[in-house]
Amino acid sequence: MTPSRLSFIISFILSVTSIYGQKIYIPTLTLQLEDFLRDPESAVSASITDNFETFFFDQTLDHFSYTPQSYATFKQRYFIDSRYWGGANSSAPIFVYLGAESSLDGAPTLIGFLRDNAAQFKALLVYIEHRYYGQSIPLGMSFEEALENADIRGYFSSAQALADYVAVIMHVKRERNAIKSPVIVVGGSYGGMLALWLRLKYPHVALGALASSAPVLYFEDITPQDAYYSVVAKDFKETSETCHQAIANSWSEIDRVAKELDGLSNLSKIFNTCRPLESGATLKSFLKGLYTKAAQHDNPPTYPVRLICKGIDGANTTENDILGKISAGVVAYYWNSTCYVNPLLPVTPSGWSWQKCSEMVMPLGITKNSMFPPAPFVLDDFTEYCRCKYGVVPRPHWVTTHYGGHDIELILRRFGSNIIFSNGRRDPWSGAGVRENISESIIAVITDQGSHCVDIYPESQDPRYPDPDWLVKQRKTEVEIIKGWIDQYYADLRASK
Repeated sequence: MTPSRLSFIISFILSVTSIYGQKIYIPTLTLQLEDFLRDPESAVSASITDNFETFFFDQTLDHFSYTPQSYATFKQRYFIDSRYWGGANSSAPIFVYLGAESSLDGAPTLIGFLRDNAAQFKALLVYIEHRYYGQSIPLGMSFEEALENADIRGYFSSAQALADYVAVIMHVKRERNAIKSPVIVVGGSYGGMLALWLRLKYPHVALGALASSAPVLYFEDITPQDAYYSVVAKDFKETSETCHQAIANSWSEIDRVAKELDGLSNLSKIFNTCRPLESGATLKSFLKGLYTKAAQHDNPPTYPVRLICKGIDGANTTENDILGKISAGVVAYYWNSTCYVNPLLPVTPSGWSWQKCSEMVMPLGITKNSMFPPAPFVLDDFTEYCRCKYGVVPRPHWVTTHYGGHDIELILRRFGSNIIFSNGRRDPWSGAGVRENISESIIAVITDQGSHCVDIYPESQDPRYPDPDWLVKQRKTEVEIIKGWIDQYYADLRASK
């Protein structure tokens, strides 16, 4: 099994939360792609990172209080690529990628939108790592130490992260005498929410924001809790009704076989597990994670939902018919792995787990769904889990109190400007995204075939696998909108002189 495959499996194993002995799969917001699902010859060369300089900023631990400890600093990492920049004399723009819930290491390669458009804008590229991720851990601690320390992890919040970004941006502008250079912030998924919130909270710092696949409405009661899984089911049904039905029928079949005398042993053989299964719930959690990841990142040219359904529909099996088909779908997705479901992997703490238990309380659940059995989100159960794990009670109302969300069209029509909400309807998170224009400068760019954050991934350089026309058009639309913001800024700048 390759390291990239292991990385993927770790990512969703860490998102399985145990509450009262029940395994509940909670999909993550990550925009990280599984490398083994991308054609290796069409992947962006990692050598592009050679063009980036690495810096560390002395970041303030606590931006919002004045106790002695709040003045402590830590090293926050950021990258700069200045190859294309037109310079401060021409007030050339600065494109800033807001790192989210992962290390910044892969960002220069993975986030192609900035790099692919830097030359035409003559833009300076800045990538900033989110506090508590990668190498940006406070007080010289390891990530594990910081997360285990109840006092230190209290500074791990989105508001502190936004203030971090602003401090780094202003530092870069001062260092390069670029105070008049307009700043465009870009983020995907949770980072897309951060891009939106930074534009709203600090409009004097960021001229505009591209919020890609940002589920800003998945808080409190704004969006139905089953919106995410409804889109997953729709994606599979639109791809193949027989595949969709096989998955729907498999859950009860797994339960039935698991109750037999040698049921778990048989399931382990059917699915070629890395270790004997201890329960049917482990297998169901794995499969649920597989289907949600496939739908969330159903990107060209591989289209993983299509891969899974091709395996399920094409399975030549009579014995263990339904489960044999489901197993064939797993094999089609992972192709040449030696085993599946439960490899022995090191378990490391998840920063996103803490963020969900503090402020990012997104009530995802399954109520009435055509492909998955019911598993509603119960706030009391989630609260008990967070209380046991971190000693804190989640604050489900804080995001909408601090950033807004209710009546977003009514509020932002007068209050906000220069924001792009981009979403693809095949992305399960799109049900909680802004999908209609709010004003002339708050634009929703929607594609029927788009998946999670696909617009900010690199443009395809492989003639065998060109980007589909709808994706080319989506990116072009976003570039034209941003160009309009910057042109208007320059006109206002000239007028002010």
